[in-house]
This record gives sequence, structure tokens and C-alpha cells, in this order.
Amino acid sequence: MRSTFSGMPSPRTLFTVLAVLVLAGALIAFGALAGPRDGAVITDRLGPEPNEAVDAYLARATESLSDDTSDPRFALVSFTTTLAPADALATVEGARVSELIHHVPIPRVQTPIVEVAVPDNADAALRSADAAAERIRSSGAATERAAAAAALSADRLSAGCACVAAALVRADATTLGEIARRDRVRAVQALPADAVYGRFAVMPLLPEQDRVVEPGPDDGVIPQR
Repeated sequence: MRSTFSGMPSPRTLFTVLAVLVLAGALIAFGALAGPRDGAVITDRLGPEPNEAVDAYLARATESLSDDTSDPRFALVSFTTTLAPADALATVEGARVSELIHHVPIPRVQTPIVEVAVPDNADAALRSADAAAERIRSSGAATERAAAAAALSADRLSAGCACVAAALVRADATTLGEIARRDRVRAVQALPADAVYGRFAVMPLLPEQDRVVEPGPDDGVIPQR
């Protein structure tokens, strides 16, 4: 008796598999599986690239403001020096603040950079330093030195230090251009208007980064808490 097993799938099975693969490819191409539709930002970045020259980033940031669309856009505002939360809010007045980015500067000591999302009210933004401190305290550290730097950072944030290095805001092109010309603002970089919150990376240009965007030295003495 001849076996009915041939070792090969039937033509109907091959057709079904091929149809599924073609459909899956079409869905991916049109963004149905990825989420955003054509033209939406899937992954993007605000802030300098690692090892990028600071002057090159500043030029890129300025160029990003050339789109004069009236639609609100997310933008990263990097400050010339770290600021108290109240001063940071005053510096970006007119824009909706989405995040304040905290960084405690200690000479020749690497310290955490903490993004704190804030709702649309000033009180929450003013309390963001406490949230940053708690986040640092709840995070682990790889080394004893890193743990000491993190603990000192958390203590200074809780004590109300001027430690806001940047702000993520949302505003129209006119407002962003005005903010870029204000005192204490080093750079404003904007994303396209279709960028979706939570779907882009943010890394501030720290005030102490003056030539190349790279980690600073980590050989300084960590002050006593």
C-alpha cells in the first residue's frame, strides 16, 4: 500500500502560509503592528549624541527650530547652569512643562541624571526634586563609590539645591523661539509636531559639557554628607 505521507506540505498549506507572510509584511509596512501610522515618530532623540561636539549639537538644536509650524512640539531646553525648580519654570514660562531633568553637579564626580515627569501644575514641578531624590534612593548602585555619589545627590536634592539641568516642554514654534533667546538658556531642540510623548529618548546637554558630550572624570573627592 502506498503511503500518503510525502514529506512535503500540501499546495493548500503552502498557499496559506504564503498568504499569512504577505499579510504580515503588509501590516508592518503600513505600521499597523508597530503602532504609529505613516509619518509618526517611532523612535527619536532629544539631546546630543554621545561624543558629539557641543558646537555641532548647538547648531542642530538651532536648526530644529526653523520649522515655523503653529502646531505644538516637544522640545528640550538645556540651561547654562543648573537651576532651582522655580527658576527653571520661570525660564520656560509660556510652555507646558512635561519633565524636569535633575542633575547634582559635583566637580570630577559622576552623579545621576534623573528625569521627573510633572503634571500641568507648578506645585508638582516645584516638588520634582523630592521625587528625583526618592528615585535615586530606590535605585541600586554598581559600586561603593557610585552609591556614595548617589546618596549625596539625593540629600542635596531633598535639601532644595539648584539642580535642574534641563526641561522637556511642549509649545509652538513662536514660544520656543522666544525661550531660546532668554537668559540662562543654552539650547532649545525641538522634535517634529507628530512626536509622541514616551516614544523618544531625552538626554540633556549638561552645563559642564563645553567641548564634547562625554562622561566627565570620576576621580574627585565625594564630599561628606
